[in-house]
This record gives sequence, structure tokens and C-alpha cells, in this order.
Amino acid sequence: MKIAALLVAAGKGERAGGGIPKQFQMIGGKALVRHAVESLARHDAISGVFVVIGEGQADWLAGSLGDQPVARIVTGGAERQDSVRAGLAAIDAAGGYTHVLIHDAARPFVPIAVIDRLRDALATHAAAVPVLPVVDTLARGTDVLGDTVDRSALQRIQTPQAFALDAIMAAHAQWNGAPATDDAQIARAAGHDVVLVAGDSALEKITHAQNFAAAEARLAAARTVRSAMGFDVHRLETGPALWLGGVEIAHHQGLAGHSDADVALHALTDALLGTIGAGDIGSHFPPSDAQWRGAASHRFVEHARDLIAAQGGVIDHVDVTIICEAPKIGPYREAIRAAIAAMLRIAPTHVSVKATTTERLGFAGRGEGIAAQAIATVRV
Repeated sequence: MKIAALLVAAGKGERAGGGIPKQFQMIGGKALVRHAVESLARHDAISGVFVVIGEGQADWLAGSLGDQPVARIVTGGAERQDSVRAGLAAIDAAGGYTHVLIHDAARPFVPIAVIDRLRDALATHAAAVPVLPVVDTLARGTDVLGDTVDRSALQRIQTPQAFALDAIMAAHAQWNGAPATDDAQIARAAGHDVVLVAGDSALEKITHAQNFAAAEARLAAARTVRSAMGFDVHRLETGPALWLGGVEIAHHQGLAGHSDADVALHALTDALLGTIGAGDIGSHFPPSDAQWRGAASHRFVEHARDLIAAQGGVIDHVDVTIICEAPKIGPYREAIRAAIAAMLRIAPTHVSVKATTTERLGFAGRGEGIAAQAIATVRV
């Protein structure tokens, strides 16, 4: 059994608002479509994720996925089933796949246990779908309440829906009815028994703006708060410009280093990397690599920021302390706060910048160099 995941992300998603299709809107620092791709790709039963998008959505998808790999990107059609057919054709052309999970990007969180149940069902059946029981009272009526409806035999259908690849491709080829809202209907119309497996509330569909708020709250509850510290030192020398916190400082000396030697941003980068256990600045930007000679240190901070975002993390607050006898940091403090806030894409109120001296003790007290320490607090 070789299973492909087909992620349908071609809709317009206008009911969600936000100005762009909902599958490209953000939850917890990532677009819905990226959450969905990651949820599918992390299961060892999934051999490849194929993504179907609408015409003109390639740039949105590229910005959403970042460095997350997918097997293939396919352009869909006017109706959902047109998009699914295009995706199925791409999977078939890739060769080797025997089964497929068809999933909607509007359901970004796919529990591993649901995929396990679908895979097990595919061992004996050509089609399976996850469902949840209907727990609310159902009744007919528009303006006036009518009779209740027996809910004991009713199910709420979710995705991903699982199929033998040849069976669902043949079912789509035979379908000549009105546009179908899901692929289980198409499989059933072709004569296949569709087995029901237990679904999960995590698969709730995101349709309206309030669904985004609920999803954000769910992610926030699952995050833990982490703090980490960074520290760095650079020697002062005559010649280079002095950069601190992304701001050029007027001084008769600058800091020596392979990059621009911005000691404050180097300490901050290490603090950010520490929150996700991603090593230190030297492991990402080794001084032996010529490409970083004279590089602006904001690139290091932004790299760490993006690594945190890729893990769904949120940067809550950073605190930087610059340790030197001269120059005076006070006149530049607000500019440094604003620069760091822009790098991290957070409000300046979430950035603290302080300065202190060593009472003329040590290398900093003798004016030989500048040190900095930083603490970052994130939720991941």
C-alpha cells in the first residue's frame, strides 16, 4: 500500500473574509494550507502530498509553504470535483501510488490517529471516511420550529477521505450528476461501500472569521512558554562602523567581526535560537563561510524568527542589555527598539533595550569591547 495525500486548496474562501482565500490566511504563525500539509506529511504512511490550487494562486501558495516540500502542485478547475480529478490525474501520472487520502485545506489539523484508522480500513475496503455523531437536536422549520428529526442514524462527514486510487478515479470518471460536495458521495454512487471510522473534533472545518479565532485559541492552549538567553562580545577597533541593534551609532570606533559584528543582534539571535533548541549563531552562519563577511546582522535575527514561525511559535517578548562604557546608548534606544521590532514583526512594546556599564572593570570598562546579553520569550 503506497498512499498519496491530495490536499484540495483551490477555493476562494470568501466567507472567511481577510481579503485572501482562507487557505492562505494565518493561524498560529502559519497559513492553513501549511498546517494541513505538515499534518499529512508527518505520518509515515503518507508517501507524498499533492496540492491542488486555483488559477493565479501559485504565489500565495509559495509564500505559505516556505521550505515545506510537496510532491507536486496542481492547478484545479471551476468546481471542487474538477480540482480533485486534476489532482488524481497527477498522482496517477507520478506512478506507484495505490491509495489516496483526499483532504480539504480548510481542515488544517489532521490527527495521526485518524490517518491510522483510515489506513487500517483501506486494508479491506475501497473507501473510508471519518465521521462524528450528531449530538445536537435537529428539527425542521424556517421561521417556526417544526418536527424534530431522528439523529440516531445521522453522521457528520469529515475529511480526509480514503480510497483505493483506481476505484476513486473510475468513480469520478463515471459521475454525471450535480457537483458533489465530497468524494464519498461519488464513490458510493459508483457502487462502493464507504466504511465509517471515528473522526475527531480537531478536524472541524474553518469557514467563517470566528472559526479562525477558535482555532487560534486551540493552538494557544497547546503551546508552552519557553525562554532562552544569548550572550556575545566583540572587540572595538578603529575603522569599521559601529552597529548596535540594527542601528548605526556615531562613534570613533566600530566592532570587529566577520559580519557587521552587531553584538546586540548576535546575542538576540542566540536567544531566539535557544527557545527552539536550534543551536547557536555559529552553527547557522559559520565565520569560515565567506558569504557572511560584512553581512548585516538583521539577516541572522530574521532567520531565527523564521525558524520559530516554522514551528508555529509566537515571539512574545525580547529583552536586550548592551554593556559598554561608551558610546551612550540612551539617545539610540528607541531607534534600536523600533529596528528590532521590525525584524521580529512584533510591536515595539514587546521589545526592551537597556544599557549598563561595568564600572570601568574588565575589557568593557577599559573600552576594549562591547558585550550584550538577550533574553527571548516565545510560545511554541
